[in-house]
Amino acid sequence: MAKLRVAPFCISLDGYGAGPDQSMENPLGVGGERLHEWVLPTRAFRSKHGMGDDGETGPDNDVAERSDANIGATIMGRNMFGPVRGSWEDSDTWTGWWGDNPPFHHPVFVLTHHERAPIEMDGGTTFHFVTGGIHAAREQAIDAAGGLDVKLGGGVSTIRQYLQAGLVDELQLSIVPILLGSGERLLTDLGDQIQHYRRADITSSSAAAHVTLVRADG
Repeated sequence: MAKLRVAPFCISLDGYGAGPDQSMENPLGVGGERLHEWVLPTRAFRSKHGMGDDGETGPDNDVAERSDANIGATIMGRNMFGPVRGSWEDSDTWTGWWGDNPPFHHPVFVLTHHERAPIEMDGGTTFHFVTGGIHAAREQAIDAAGGLDVKLGGGVSTIRQYLQAGLVDELQLSIVPILLGSGERLLTDLGDQIQHYRRADITSSSAAAHVTLVRADG
């Protein structure tokens, strides 16, 4: 059966998945871009984003490669899709941060409270806007994935909602050795659900420690 995977999500040593004061200029919050510095030079990241086939190999690259393996659909929150708030009427030209050819190449389901028609992009990505909540998005994504797994993207609030509901089958965290001090914490207010996970794998480099957790009852 298809799994819902967080693969990976970056957090700081003090547990923040985004810095403070998220905005158009700082979509990850002040200092939040530092959470992703480990992946930028990897061969997998550079290839995925059309930056060439060169790049670093090693543990970080291995994690980046595995994160996209066997993925047939993605779920993300509206905040990850863009900085737009409220109705889409005044922002119907916004099609995400990624340009005309987003790096997904499969259906993407965006959680929102406001209806919007699907947007077909180059390269096989179609953004579908789901107003029925996290369970509806999961069901639609699993159907669209055609037997492959579903990747759960950010932001922090979206992942936390799925964790609280006990719907995440695999949680891969990339823990970056920085302190943000404030922002949006991931592993908080999860209740008893966090007790259902066990460590499946851990690997590290000088840039990040990568920990994979799976549901013990899965």
